[in-house]
Amino acid sequence: MDTQAAAPPLATRRYGGVNWLGLKTLTQREIQRFLKVGLQTVFAPLVQTLLFMMVFGLVLRDGNWPGTERAYADGLAAGLVMMSILSNAFQNSSSSIVIAKVQGNAVDFLMPPLSALELAIAFIVGAAARGILVGAASLLAVSWLANITPIHPLAAIYYGVVASIMFGAIGLIGGIWSDKFDHIAAVTNFIVVPLTFLSGTFYSTDVLPEPFRTFAHWNPVFFLIDGFRFGFIGHHDAPILTGALISGGLALALCWVCWAMLKSGYRLRS
Repeated sequence: MDTQAAAPPLATRRYGGVNWLGLKTLTQREIQRFLKVGLQTVFAPLVQTLLFMMVFGLVLRDGNWPGTERAYADGLAAGLVMMSILSNAFQNSSSSIVIAKVQGNAVDFLMPPLSALELAIAFIVGAAARGILVGAASLLAVSWLANITPIHPLAAIYYGVVASIMFGAIGLIGGIWSDKFDHIAAVTNFIVVPLTFLSGTFYSTDVLPEPFRTFAHWNPVFFLIDGFRFGFIGHHDAPILTGALISGGLALALCWVCWAMLKSGYRLRS
């Protein structure tokens, strides 16, 4: 009698403790999901960015960004591109989870042999991919209105990637917590939008009087926008190393929260 155990199916084989095939499949699904509706997920954000750029750029076209000799449009462009990265990374992961819960097909990613860590990675990577893609497209879209040549490209890349991961994780947390679209809309309107608009997207926090300037520096999104803008115009309102450490630490902490929520099955398994 042959007592040798049969080899596990290909889909359940793990190498180094990771189901690479399942992780790759779910990640590809998340990316293809937003690419299939590119007109809505990629092109529409470009229109919004261009509208902001044209309105604010025309109003303050003759001014410089505070503390620099660079045109106001150059600093504004960096802030608007970062805003696009943040909002689109958040929307991708949050909408994916909420749609699955509302339609009742969350079982599609809960039943396969995927660990909580693999699920978190796939959803966050998919969200980050959308954020980075829209950010790159937004840079090209505003290139005829501002100088988008980065002075410190590594800083711009670092903050762009960290921002997309951070808000991909926030979107995943919000999606898991939400039971319907109204809930995730509340997160967007009362958390994401205020944090983004009050973080120096359209202005330098150096021009704010106290205590508003101090309050702005407590906003975690401020460090993302400040660091990303530094990559393009070489000016920052807060220490770059401090912002890099805080942003990276927050991104890791939020990713851990995503893993913990998925592992516990919070609002997913009922």
